[in-house]
Amino acid sequence: MSSSSSSPTHADVVTKRLVLRPWTVGEATAVLGDIRSPHWADDFPAEGDRVIAGLFDQHPAWLAAYGHRLIIERDTGLVVGSIGLFWPPSEGVLEIGYGIVASRRGRGYAPEATQALAEFAFTAPDVHTVSANVELSNPSSVRVLEKAGFHRWATEESTAKFRITSPDHDRR
Repeated sequence: MSSSSSSPTHADVVTKRLVLRPWTVGEATAVLGDIRSPHWADDFPAEGDRVIAGLFDQHPAWLAAYGHRLIIERDTGLVVGSIGLFWPPSEGVLEIGYGIVASRRGRGYAPEATQALAEFAFTAPDVHTVSANVELSNPSSVRVLEKAGFHRWATEESTAKFRITSPDHDRR
């Protein structure tokens, strides 16, 4: 992967069942304008997707290679959620957030996407940890992170803090 054509600039992250593809400005505009796409699951976008789409103007780096992505079912080609890294990293740590539309929950998509994007994050320069904060009132999201290989490292009031560290980081 030394050629410029294989750089991660806008590379899709592909898993067994999903494609994680960077958002386009047009897709964000469609989400914010309630313009339906035939490539979306019937219940996409969810509220979290609308919130993220509305923040791209303030955070243009979220549209770059290590930013936010749409979660696409490989079998159907439909967008079923979104996942993202909140760029830029802080002292080598990136935060991750994710959401799957209700019609596709319970299929293991969220852990599959979360694990894949965390592994992709470790290819970014100087990133060694991916973190997530989850409300304890959302046990499904806690399970997503556990299944994706994240470990709880702190609990504060109503929030659990999870993280996963690059295997290379421990050997430095």
